[in-house]
Amino acid sequence: MGLLDRVAAEARDRRQRASGKKDWSEPPFWDLERLRWPFIGSSSMTSDREQIENDFPGYVQGIYKRNGPIAALMLVRLAVFSEARFTFRRMRNGRPGDLFGTQALAPLEKPWPGGTTGDLLARMIQDADLAGNAFIARVPGTDRLRRLRPDWVTIVSASRSEPELYGAALDAEVIGYYYSPRAPGVRTDTLLLPSQVAHFAPIPDPEFSWRGMSWLTPVLREISSDLAATTHKLKFFENGASPALAVKLDASVTPEMFARFKALMDEQHKGADNAYKTLYLGGGSDVTPLTMDLRQLDFKSTQGAGESRLAAAAGIPSTIVGFSEGLQGSSLNAGNYGSARRRMADGTMRPLWRNAAGSLASLIDVPPGAELFYDDRDIAFLRDDRRDAAEIQQAKAAAMRQLVDAGFKPESVVAAIEAEDMTLLTHTGLFSVQLQPPTTATPAEPTAGGPTPPADPSGPDPAEE
Repeated sequence: MGLLDRVAAEARDRRQRASGKKDWSEPPFWDLERLRWPFIGSSSMTSDREQIENDFPGYVQGIYKRNGPIAALMLVRLAVFSEARFTFRRMRNGRPGDLFGTQALAPLEKPWPGGTTGDLLARMIQDADLAGNAFIARVPGTDRLRRLRPDWVTIVSASRSEPELYGAALDAEVIGYYYSPRAPGVRTDTLLLPSQVAHFAPIPDPEFSWRGMSWLTPVLREISSDLAATTHKLKFFENGASPALAVKLDASVTPEMFARFKALMDEQHKGADNAYKTLYLGGGSDVTPLTMDLRQLDFKSTQGAGESRLAAAAGIPSTIVGFSEGLQGSSLNAGNYGSARRRMADGTMRPLWRNAAGSLASLIDVPPGAELFYDDRDIAFLRDDRRDAAEIQQAKAAAMRQLVDAGFKPESVVAAIEAEDMTLLTHTGLFSVQLQPPTTATPAEPTAGGPTPPADPSGPDPAEE
């Protein structure tokens, strides 16, 4: 029995019980010793693993904690993304239905002691932004979740038909996640099943089948340029808040005299604290400016253009994050700001929420006929969307009224409107009076002592009878 067969066999034993629900009482963390030999320590088996980028600390220390625009963009993404909640959504014939909740959502509502759904989502989006991948595992025998540091996780794949091809085979699939903490004094290797790990990778890496890619990767050069521009601005102030100078001395000045002169000039005029002090020269000295100031360099436009390109990569309009290029002219008009907000919500946030819900579904018991989904109805950032939703509901109510007046069953009208499928309509067989053909009323029988109805002019003459 190969590695994939053993993984499948143990997965079948653990995942489904007679009740149809997952059994979380047994530890989902594997003893790796029985599985170590097929792929650990073998140089010929490295292609069966997709190692997460090992520059995660570099992204954290070199970009996130050093670059203001990147930190601002990630903070906006985190602040909005972490506001959502999770719920279940019914599915009818492939179409979404109403939202509901059960006790099965408890692990997502309180993932760890003191944690909330917002904390869980904040960790997921932060890891996905920096490493392209976020991994959440369920602690054995509990309703607790655990965030796995992404650079300590390796995605392991295998193939039954062509084991030598690993992830390149046609029937290749992920068989587990190899978790290897690299903390000092810790050496615990653990293999987790795919059903025991939520893998959130919103941007697929085109070079790998299952690994995600950080949105920072395509704009590393832009980030380097922004860091260089920030360093340039810092050096401008450190060196006197004035352009660089060329100082010429008389030919009779000896090297020793030059060294003393340079040290004295740096001490009295270098640095922002010495900016704009009067410069006194003697002994035939001459000063020539070599560069322009920041205004002449149009420094704001240069750095602002780079910030806009970073915002585009993050899917956050410059107006929303507060970059200078997004705070000019008509960008701040109510209509333009609303369009920018809608672009961020519809083009960035909702796909991320949908992906996160699909990834976390493996960690909980999803009711039959339903799917794990997100609930964005209480998010303040999307408050204007609630007004649009109210207008949509008003239009739906008017359509329902017309269909019910036309004779369709009310319950079928609701189902058809919500599913946007008119084939679900069922007619009662009754029509409004406007659709009834004209009829002739039958004369009423005369009552005793009552008046005699008028004779029908088209009938026989009573005298002839």
